[in-house]
Amino acid sequence: MLYLVGTPIGNLDDMSPRACEVLKSVDVIACEDTRVTGILLSQLGINGKRLIAYHEHNKAASGNGILDLLKQGLNVAEVSDAGMPAISDPGADLASLAALNGIEVSVIPGPSAVTAALSISGLDTRYFHFEGFLPSEGSKRRDRLGALSLIGETIVLYEAPHRLRKLLDELNENGFGANKLAICRELTKKYEEVLRMTVSEAVEYYKSTEPRGEFCICLEPKEQKPAAAAGDPEKLIALLKEKGMSSKDIASVVSEYTGMNKKEAYKIASES
Repeated sequence: MLYLVGTPIGNLDDMSPRACEVLKSVDVIACEDTRVTGILLSQLGINGKRLIAYHEHNKAASGNGILDLLKQGLNVAEVSDAGMPAISDPGADLASLAALNGIEVSVIPGPSAVTAALSISGLDTRYFHFEGFLPSEGSKRRDRLGALSLIGETIVLYEAPHRLRKLLDELNENGFGANKLAICRELTKKYEEVLRMTVSEAVEYYKSTEPRGEFCICLEPKEQKPAAAAGDPEKLIALLKEKGMSSKDIASVVSEYTGMNKKEAYKIASES
């Protein structure tokens, strides 16, 4: 069996008894960084476990190796460096691979920066869009920033400290300046902090404050929602073109929100 095991995002006391028991009982533990997981296991008093590195850069080869172990009848637990596997984590690919091969998959829920940040954000949590980390640069990043303008739900982003200022500047430039956001830093850790302000206020704040720690950001959506343009696909295509999105991404967004055929949307976007 494959177990997806949630681990603390900062405070070790958030580790559940059930998660500890599963990690003690399995034959193998797949993890992003064997050093990080080794330290966690040592703190929990779990020793002698076989650890296999499984991360974004080796998931194809390592995933097949883990699948072979599962087929042999071994029990494998998959953990992220922190939080829930499969959330901004290649554990999603491992779970899919196991399921496709008839391997039973079980989840041991645990802490998640996404739900933790949402719960204290002060923003609407009835519906939300989890974006995670944006592409680091180039057209893919610009396309995703443009797509965020069309989302009518609270948006959750992850960001590293050295890129936080860049992200805030780009959100400001993309028309989010007056939108509220909750900047959640070092959740559950000693220096946990939540700043609630507008995007433009955050830009000014971090001009004189050095970003430190890992960030989970909850962002208020723009008033304009995709549904508003659903009756006029060509107008939506023109809007997305103005925002610099690629024809391929435009076709996907327009198809999702208007029902227009992807090929037709792509043709209009490419020719306009």
